[in-house]
Amino acid sequence: MKKYTLVKSDTIEYAGRTLFRIRASMDFGVVSKGELGGYIEKEDNLSMDGNAWVSDNAWVSGNASVFDNAWVSGNASVFDNASVSDTAWVSSNARVYNNARVYGNAWVSDNAWVSGNAWVYGNARVSGNAWVSGSLKLLAGRFLGTRHDKEEIKYHPIPNTNDELIYKGEARFGEDEPKETIKIGDRIYNKDEVENALKNIKSESL
Repeated sequence: MKKYTLVKSDTIEYAGRTLFRIRASMDFGVVSKGELGGYIEKEDNLSMDGNAWVSDNAWVSGNASVFDNAWVSGNASVFDNASVSDTAWVSSNARVYNNARVYGNAWVSDNAWVSGNAWVYGNARVSGNAWVSGSLKLLAGRFLGTRHDKEEIKYHPIPNTNDELIYKGEARFGEDEPKETIKIGDRIYNKDEVENALKNIKSESL
C-alpha cells in the first residue's frame, strides 16, 4: 500500500514543473492518515518506504529524492539531483540542490544552501545564511554563515552576558544617550540635577 497520494487539485509551479500536494494514506512515524504534506513533482521524489516525509509548504522536484526517515519541512526545497536521507532534516527556508547530499543526523535550516557536490552528514548542523558548495564535506559541527573574499570576522561583547555578537564588515554600536549638562564655573553639572536643585530652593523660599 502506498503511504501517500498526490492531490491533483492542489498544485504549485516551479521552473515550468508542476508539483502536487501530498496526502498521507496511512499512519506512519508521526504522520497520521489523511494528513496533508508539502509538494513533490512525482513519486520518485519521496520514498514510499520508511518514515520519510515532506511537510508544510516544502517541496521536492526534478530528480531529487527524500528517503529513509528524512524530513523536509517549512519552506525548504530540494531539487535537481540532490538527496536527503537517513534521519536528516532540511527545514525553514533552506535549499539543497545540484548533486548535494544531506544524510546521517545532519540538519540544514534557516536560509542555508547546500549545492554543488557538497555533502552534509553525520551530526553536522548548517544554519543561518551559510552556503555549502563545491565538493565540501561536513561531518560534524555547527556552521552558521559564510565568509566571502577572506573578509574579517569580528566579535562584539553583549552586555551582562558571557556571549559575543559575531559580525562582518563595518558596524556601529550605539551608546547610552548622553545627558545634557550645564557648566557653572569650573564644574559641570547634570542639567536635571541643577533644575531639581533650583526647584527645591524656590519651594523653600516660599
